[in-house]
Amino acid sequence: MSVRALSFGAVAEAYERFRPGYPEEIFDLVAAYAGRPIRTALEIGAGTGKATRLFSGRGVEVTATEPDEAMLAELRKHVPAGVRTLRATFEDLPLTERYGLVYAAAALHWTRPEGRWTRMAALLEPGGVVASFGGPIRLADPAVERAVQAARAPYLDTDEIPSPDGTPPEQEMQWPGTELERSELFTDVRQVVAGRRWTMSAAGYVGMLSTVSAYLELAPADREQVYTQILRALPATVEIFADITAHLARRTRP
Repeated sequence: MSVRALSFGAVAEAYERFRPGYPEEIFDLVAAYAGRPIRTALEIGAGTGKATRLFSGRGVEVTATEPDEAMLAELRKHVPAGVRTLRATFEDLPLTERYGLVYAAAALHWTRPEGRWTRMAALLEPGGVVASFGGPIRLADPAVERAVQAARAPYLDTDEIPSPDGTPPEQEMQWPGTELERSELFTDVRQVVAGRRWTMSAAGYVGMLSTVSAYLELAPADREQVYTQILRALPATVEIFADITAHLARRTRP
């Protein structure tokens, strides 16, 4: 796991405050795809428990794993007592238990590609489901987006994470669906998009940016400068596009 992947602990409280949660629609589409009750689930890179709360709140016995101690401490403040928590990277998880579902919310791209799907399959019951969901949060107004890009340019070319396998953004099937389709360990790969739109304050938007890894890698003085410049470029409220793309696949039966 990269240093960038472990940069969120310094802003764990801000992550909880400013990052949006996940709608019930995400659980419903995972459950419908599974086609059977989901009793146990392993969550990879659970962060502060945004998705943990969604799945545990629907009766799933969740084991939430997170490598960053500060993020895990924040998670424990917000999830039900019945959620099992474990400080570990995906690569360090013991392969001694199997689950009906293994899922990651905006976290799978932080796992190492070597052996990723072999390890994933080993953590799943035969016929079990893997789910990955997330997506960038974008400004809806192109003029506002251009203003923010100009404010950010002296510090960052982009604040987005490129596709881990180089899939171009115009291709219909996106990562990790592309890798799942190539793997003999999984079948019935699907990609589903759930639309999300909302309005937030300019300060809230900058607060959310303060939890994005690209900004966390900047020197502290540069971070404060870019936040100030972006805030100046924004109107009082901004409209946001935050579609969630979910990728689903089923472990092939041995």
